[in-house]
Amino acid sequence: MSKPLRLAIAGLGTVGVGVIKIIQQHADLIESRAGRPVTITAINARTRDKDRGVKISDYQWMDGAAEFANMDDVDVVVELIGGSDGLALDLAKKALGNGKHFVTANKALMAHHGFELAALAEKNGVSLSYEAAVAGGIPIIKAMREGFAGNDIQGVYGILNGTCNYILSEMRETGRDFEDVLKEAQELGYAEADPSFDIDGVDAGHKLCLLTALAFGTKPEFTSLEMTGIRHINATDISFASELGYRIKLLGIARRYEGSIMQVLEPCLVPKNSTLGTVEGVYNAVHIEGDHVMTGHLVGRGAGEGPTASAVIADIIDIARGFKTPTFGIPASELNDAKWVDVGETINCYYIRLNVLDEPGVLAEVSAILRDNNVSIEAFLQRGRDPGQPVPLVMTTHETKHKDMTAAYAAMEKIKSVLEKPCLIPIENIE
Repeated sequence: MSKPLRLAIAGLGTVGVGVIKIIQQHADLIESRAGRPVTITAINARTRDKDRGVKISDYQWMDGAAEFANMDDVDVVVELIGGSDGLALDLAKKALGNGKHFVTANKALMAHHGFELAALAEKNGVSLSYEAAVAGGIPIIKAMREGFAGNDIQGVYGILNGTCNYILSEMRETGRDFEDVLKEAQELGYAEADPSFDIDGVDAGHKLCLLTALAFGTKPEFTSLEMTGIRHINATDISFASELGYRIKLLGIARRYEGSIMQVLEPCLVPKNSTLGTVEGVYNAVHIEGDHVMTGHLVGRGAGEGPTASAVIADIIDIARGFKTPTFGIPASELNDAKWVDVGETINCYYIRLNVLDEPGVLAEVSAILRDNNVSIEAFLQRGRDPGQPVPLVMTTHETKHKDMTAAYAAMEKIKSVLEKPCLIPIENIE
């Protein structure tokens, strides 16, 4: 019988419990696929006596997760604690430094410290695996490191946060506004009591940084990410987008742009019948463009016990097989500092919504501002007339430079008849 692969699991929350369940329920299946048994040696969590719905008494309880790094009967440390620094980072450094393989679902840790940890893993001849950190049950890390390895990747577009996708989908289907749907998402457990990590884009931004590194061989760089969340999207925008043939999605975009790399996370209009436009609810999706594969599209549940634990197990099985791939697809020493694009020079079509007083001359003033900033209107919508009362004006533009659109936006904000901050959303015409 082959020597078992021995695990230590730090963190027994939803995902940690899910990992234990899979190992207990599918021990024989995992052994046949891994070529050796996979066993749990030790565990750690904040609370020892909590009923987690799984039997843990057979495993050695350690009061401090850092102790895993020095245990002779541990081959792999599985980190499911969370957080970019503190205990998670300390455990990663100690485990990798002591020659332990390291598996994590921690996208913040990898986005902020992935390059440093990848170099440490390679120095000590062990694996640093993080399939569960991006898009839950979608095997996107494996797909990009292996399945698309023969391609020069041109672009990656991702719906990377299920909470935001659920909120935007519900707003479209029910006509309710953002705050109402957010409250429901919290009640259903799709959103945290403090939802800012999700709705302000931080969670998806961490994931996008890792996809950028994989796609373009660059060091993950979260601080360079242009990031906008979904708080400013309202039911009016959802309705007008649908009327125009689009759906609004919080989209992570990493693509080549005239010799540089564009990395941005923001709400976008995408065609409603496109591959990304049809992804609804809590699902995640990643759309990849390569020079030979042309396009690839992966869809699945991006969070939750089962999908995320499944991704952790996939990494563990790879390690058990002795299969080792550089953390970001190429050796850490070959990862480059990215040359980021000047966002002002990028070109897009845009959706613009203005809430204005219905009075003579408003449209002429708006049109003059767009003309003076080299922005050409493609389509214009106004629902009804109500002289002297607030009405929405909606426009889409032809392709224009971001800096020109930004200048026009700033000028439109100053129009006396514009009653609130305009809404400006780029349009991504992805197939």
